[in-house]
Amino acid sequence: MTTLEYFNKTDVQKYVNHRHGETKIGEHLDLVEQIDELENLTQDYVILGLPEDIGVRANHGVAGAAQTWDVFLKAFLNIQHNRFNSTENVVILGHLNFEMLLEQAKQLDPNHNDYHVVLGDLVERIDQAVFDIVKQILNFNKIPIIIGGGHNNAFGIIKACSHFENKPINVLNIDAHTDLRHCKHRHSGNGFSYAIQKGFLEKYFIFGLHKNYTPEYIFEYIDQKSNIDFCCFDQLLHLNQLEKLSKLKAGCNFLMNEFGLEIDCDSIQNFNASAKTPSGFGIDEIRNMIKMLKNNPLKYIHICEAIPSSTTGKSLSYFVSDLIKD
Repeated sequence: MTTLEYFNKTDVQKYVNHRHGETKIGEHLDLVEQIDELENLTQDYVILGLPEDIGVRANHGVAGAAQTWDVFLKAFLNIQHNRFNSTENVVILGHLNFEMLLEQAKQLDPNHNDYHVVLGDLVERIDQAVFDIVKQILNFNKIPIIIGGGHNNAFGIIKACSHFENKPINVLNIDAHTDLRHCKHRHSGNGFSYAIQKGFLEKYFIFGLHKNYTPEYIFEYIDQKSNIDFCCFDQLLHLNQLEKLSKLKAGCNFLMNEFGLEIDCDSIQNFNASAKTPSGFGIDEIRNMIKMLKNNPLKYIHICEAIPSSTTGKSLSYFVSDLIKD
């Protein structure tokens, strides 16, 4: 059974590096012992960790995303608490404990013919756990910021938002890939195709799509769908920052300016991700996108596919701090 591990005072002491004369935002966080306590908190954003990489492995990807939640906390909690940074609008709920499923995945034989299919069965159990916890967060009218894990988790998040609103939702995905692969078994490359198939996803826009890594059958599938559109990264290469943001704004307009936000870290140049790329957006470009997009009524923010490195935690903490600042 997957359980929610609440972030507590012991965790604060574990992650925060105390220094004389300085105060870190980790020392100012409101903490909860039960999820029902969110009802009495005024913060808009709730941060949730999903430390798993089973979906990535089920998609023949590079593992490592299971450790991203930890490196994010080490960086984010040590941001300076000052006139520009505060915790007035955010609370860290905790993370889902996937250790039992990760152990089951570890016991499987990668050389077995059904290896990826069996991993897909485990992903379906992750889907249910993600759905359950995100739905609870939404019930308290909070905006989830979800960190870590593979892009497979988009399905459970979108499903939760759709159930909460009792209708399919729109999604903007900053990504090198569509994640619209065939619905044969669950993995990190078909979260959106499953969401469409199940009726949870209405309009879908991919920003920064790489032509070199998108199969023709997916382009043909998109051709048949008036509710799916994209802007290829190749189309942006010659543009300056303002022109790129204008293209992104066009995507927002396509989605009627109300959507969930997905940021796949494999869209970022030389970022340590499950599908690392030498060609992609810069960290500062992603930050500028976030600063523009947060002015929309975002249903959720999901940052995924990152793998720990010397800069991973700090990069993700910049993204989150940009989101929660006024």
